[in-house]
Amino acid sequence: MSRIEEITKELVMPILEENNFELVDVEYKKEGKYWYLRVYIDKEGGITLDDCQLVSEYLSDRLDEVDPIDHSYILEVSSPGLDRPLRTPRDFKRNLGKEVEVSLYQPIGKRKKFAGELLEFTGDKIILLCDGEKREFEMKNVRLVKPVIKF
Repeated sequence: MSRIEEITKELVMPILEENNFELVDVEYKKEGKYWYLRVYIDKEGGITLDDCQLVSEYLSDRLDEVDPIDHSYILEVSSPGLDRPLRTPRDFKRNLGKEVEVSLYQPIGKRKKFAGELLEFTGDKIILLCDGEKREFEMKNVRLVKPVIKF
């Protein structure tokens, strides 16, 4: 995490804690000729536009006070979306019993992607029910885990 992302995380935490919001991610990067500071938040039941506005106004004021960025940038506060990757133990626990897709760094039997019901998460490994059989994946070999969205 960059220095700007760390500072942003520290500045935004009081308003998140006060409103029982979860910080999902902070991202500071250049896209084209513009710099973006993105803060992704969530809460039980989902984030609303009003929630994003509340956090954005609060954070904008704190950033103006501290002034850690010496050039113009665009601040965005939003929900991470339904298909956001699972990153934290809380994300995994919230998705137990649901279908997820696992992408690996190294293939297992010539496959790098597996989908199935998330049965267990221990921190070091995850267990899926794939095609009727349990499959165990070491987290050090897991590149990405995300929910399977069905419409």
